[in-house]
Amino acid sequence: MSFAGINYLAVFIAAAASFAFGSIWYMSLAKPWMAALGKSEAEIKGEGGPSPLPFITAAVAQLVMAFMLAGLIGHLGVGQVTPVNGLITGFFCWLGFVITTMAVNHGFQGASRALTVIDGGHWLGVLAIQGLIIGLMGV
Repeated sequence: MSFAGINYLAVFIAAAASFAFGSIWYMSLAKPWMAALGKSEAEIKGEGGPSPLPFITAAVAQLVMAFMLAGLIGHLGVGQVTPVNGLITGFFCWLGFVITTMAVNHGFQGASRALTVIDGGHWLGVLAIQGLIIGLMGV
């Protein structure tokens, strides 16, 4: 079940697991996250309840992210798609692309450092989970 070094089942499972992680992360940090964002629960939910669009966007984005991470890990070469290399690759992607981008954007937006820490921690967890699953399941 692989094509061009990508295990599609691993990609799907990695995306689903990281989405579940995000649900747990933000449910457990809901109050600090809203405070860091500067919004109330009513403002987040809006009229008529929360929109499903951000959840759909998050699911699709995590699927794309898992696919791209699988491609990067696969480029390490034959026999290199391992849990350790998956974690390392996920960490380097987070450090080199995700947290740096967030730090710049949040800095110019005037967002609180707490928001960067909460959101950045989420994306570190996402990439670690995805890298681990992709590494465990192999090509």
